[in-house]
Amino acid sequence: MQFHHDNVADIAAPMSAVFGFLDDPQHLTAHMGKGSWMMGGGGMTTAVDEGRGQAPGSHIRLSGTAFGLSVYLDEVIEKREPGRSKRWRTVGPNRLLVIGDYAMGFELTPRGEHTQARVYIDYDLPRQHAWLGKLLGSYYARLCVDKMLRDAQAHFGRDMQGERAIRHRAA
Repeated sequence: MQFHHDNVADIAAPMSAVFGFLDDPQHLTAHMGKGSWMMGGGGMTTAVDEGRGQAPGSHIRLSGTAFGLSVYLDEVIEKREPGRSKRWRTVGPNRLLVIGDYAMGFELTPRGEHTQARVYIDYDLPRQHAWLGKLLGSYYARLCVDKMLRDAQAHFGRDMQGERAIRHRAA
């Protein structure tokens, strides 16, 4: 993949609980299901197969609209180490606007009673409208990664704002 973005956050919960939250595709895609400015007023629905997006080879499919255009993606779980990490990537023909094919994941590290979570994305520009990816791709990648980390923090009762909560790491 051509581009990379990752962030790290402290989450006030043990690793097993944080893994349980981040392992659920419904939690990670919740921010895309609502009509938001990030989705141009549109939203996406999430569908999982019998592996529920929680087993290697399992699929997660998202479809909907963004900025009035139809979007679709199919992800497959590449790696899952229960309690520690998970990685998934897009497969097949996807219809994305701002970023192209991508691989995403998270890694957890114990920090006493807390957990350090690192969420990352490696991505290419979209096949169509590469100019849009050049303009907004890094911004969108950062928003997605930050949103996943903040949702996890908020779920465990600690929604810290600013650089203390999420440390942006240079690619």
